[in-house]
Amino acid sequence: MYDLIILGGGPAGYNASERAAHAGLKTLVIEERALGGVCLNEGCIPTKTFLYSAKIFDYGKHASDYGVTFGSSAIDHSKVVDRKNKVVSMLVGGVGSTLKKAGVEVVKATATIKERNAEGFVVTADGKDYVAKQILVCTGSSAAVPPIPGLSDSIKNGFALTNREILDLREIPKSIVVVGGGVIGLEMASYFNSVGSKVYVVEMLDHIAGPTDLEISALLQKTYEKKGVEFILNAKVTSIADKKVSYEKDGKVSEIPCDYALVSIGRRARTAGLGLENIGVKIERGAIVTDEYGKTNVPGVWAAGDVNGKSMLAHTAYREGEVCINNILGKKDRINYNSIPSVIYTNPEVAAVGETEQTAKAKGLNVKIKTVPLVFSGRYIAENEGGNGFIKLIVDADHNNIVGLHMIGTYASEIIYGAAMMVETEMRIADIQKMVFPHPTVCEVIREALFQF
Repeated sequence: MYDLIILGGGPAGYNASERAAHAGLKTLVIEERALGGVCLNEGCIPTKTFLYSAKIFDYGKHASDYGVTFGSSAIDHSKVVDRKNKVVSMLVGGVGSTLKKAGVEVVKATATIKERNAEGFVVTADGKDYVAKQILVCTGSSAAVPPIPGLSDSIKNGFALTNREILDLREIPKSIVVVGGGVIGLEMASYFNSVGSKVYVVEMLDHIAGPTDLEISALLQKTYEKKGVEFILNAKVTSIADKKVSYEKDGKVSEIPCDYALVSIGRRARTAGLGLENIGVKIERGAIVTDEYGKTNVPGVWAAGDVNGKSMLAHTAYREGEVCINNILGKKDRINYNSIPSVIYTNPEVAAVGETEQTAKAKGLNVKIKTVPLVFSGRYIAENEGGNGFIKLIVDADHNNIVGLHMIGTYASEIIYGAAMMVETEMRIADIQKMVFPHPTVCEVIREALFQF
C-alpha cells in the first residue's frame, strides 16, 4: 500500500516524487520508458546539446569579426549525436540515483488505472496490482501527428521525422522541410541551418513562434532569412511523401523536394490507455482537466505537466508537481500561469514572460510599452558584432507594475527568470529602479528601459 502512485517519470513526476518522499510519503513512480521523460530524453536537454554545438560552430565561422583567426572549421554531426547521448545518459542516471536516495520506488512498465475500491486506487503495471491512497498523473505528451496524406507511411519509411527521430539522425541533410514554425521547429531549423542544410519552414499562421510578441517573431524571422532559411507562411501542408512536401498557399499547390521532413506542429496530452475512464476523471480536448491546485474532478487524483494541456513546458511541470504535493500534504499552494517564462533557444535567443502587446490589447488592459535596443548594453555591443536585439516592456499604466517582458538577444534565457519574478510579485517600476544591476551585463538594459517610462 502506497501513499502516492505517480504515473510518469518526467519533470513533473520525478520532481514531485522526490518532494513527496522527502515529506514522508511512501511513493511509487511507474514509467514505461526512461526517467526524465520527453524533456530529458528527446526534448529540452538533447536539443540544447545540438544547439550549443551549432553555436560553437557559428562562433568559429564568424571569429574574424572579433579579431580571431582559426584554420578551417567543420562539424561532425555524428559526434554531436554521440555527445547528446552521453549527456542524456548522465542526467537520466542522475535522476535515478536521486530518486533511489530519496526512497522512491520506481517500476518500469506501462500502467493502467484499474479501479477505486475501499482501500484506494488500484493501478495495474506489468501484470501486478499496486494500491495507493492518491494518484498523481504525469504522463506528459507526445508529438501531434495530423492526418496529412502520406505522413503515416513517411514516418514508417524514415522520410518524415518527429522530435524523437530527428535527434538520432546521423547525417546532415542537404535539405530539410520543417512543418511547423513553433519552438521545436525553429530550434531544429536553427541547428540544421547552422550546420549547412538548406532549411524550409512551412507554417499555417502568418507569423512564426506562435504566441511570441509579433515584433520579436518578425525580427527572429528576418534574422534567419538572412542566414538562408526560407519561411513559407499562411501555408497548409497537403501531403508528405516521395521525398517531397506539398503545400497550398493562396489557392496554389506547390512542392518542395527534400531529404527529410520534420513534423513539429505541436504536442498532445498522453491520456489514452491510462484507464482514467474507470474512475471518472474528466478530460477535455484530450487533456485532464485540473484547477490551479492540480486537482482533478475526482478526489485523490491529481495531474501535473503536459498531460493537463495548460502549459507544455518542463519548468511548468516541475512547479505543477510541487503544487500537487504541497496540497496533498495539506499545504495550500497554487500556480500562477501568468508569470511562467518561455524560451526559444535559437541564436539569437528569444525569451518572454507575461502579457504581450497583442494579448494586453485584446484583454483591454491599460498598458504602457517601451522597446529598448540591447545596444544600450556595453557588454552586448562588445560581444555581438552587428547585433540588433531588443527588449520590450509591458507596464500596467494604472499601477506602474510590469505585466510582461519580451526579449530577443544574447543571454535572454538566463535573464528572463528575473523578469518572471517581477511579474509574479507585481513589482512597481519605482521599486525596480532602486535595484542595482551588475555592470557590464545585458540584463541592465531592463533597468535602462524602466527609466524611459
